[in-house]
Amino acid sequence: MQVIFIFEHYKLYFLKNKKQLPLVIFSNRLILLPFTLEICEEILNGNFDITYSIGLKKGRNWPDSDILETLPRIIANLSKVNSPTGFESWMIVKKETNEIIGDIGFKGFDALHHSCDLGYGIIEAERRKGYAEEASKCLIDWVLNTDSSIDITASTHLGNTGSINLLQKLNFIEIKRDSVFRYWQLVKN
Repeated sequence: MQVIFIFEHYKLYFLKNKKQLPLVIFSNRLILLPFTLEICEEILNGNFDITYSIGLKKGRNWPDSDILETLPRIIANLSKVNSPTGFESWMIVKKETNEIIGDIGFKGFDALHHSCDLGYGIIEAERRKGYAEEASKCLIDWVLNTDSSIDITASTHLGNTGSINLLQKLNFIEIKRDSVFRYWQLVKN
C-alpha cells in the first residue's frame, strides 16, 4: 500500500540522518508529514530530491507562491528546534496519489500565552474538496490530545470567506478585527 511506502521511506530518511522520527498523522484521505529544515531548504531552492526519495509527488502547481513565501518563516521556526515538534508546519499529502497539495501548521508554540496560531494553504486545484477542514481537524485534535489547555488561534483576511467559513465550521469565534484581519480563537467543547 502507498501509505506504508511513504511512511517507511520517511522513517528511513530520519534514521539515516540520525534524527528523531517526528509524528506522522493519518486521516481518511490525507497524510500530514512535518516539514524538516532540509526539506524546506531544498524546496526553496527548487530541489525535490528528499520529497521524491520518500515517495512524494508534487501536486499540480505545488509549491505555489503562498508556500514559497511562507518557507522562510517555516525555516526560521524549525531552526529553533532540534527536530519538528508538531508546532511548526506540515505537508498535506493526498493518500491516493502521494501528491503534496498544501501545508498546514502553526507559527510555533507561544509559551507565554500557552497558545499556537493555526494557518493552512491548499493548492488551487484541490480547494473546495474539504482537505483544509480534514487537515485542520487532525491538527487541532493532535494539539488538544497533547495538552487540552493550549489555546488555538487563527487569523484571516477580512474578505477571505472560504477561511472564515471553515474556521466557523471548526468552532472558532471571532475575537477581534482590524483594518486587514479578523482574529479567531477555538472554542473547546
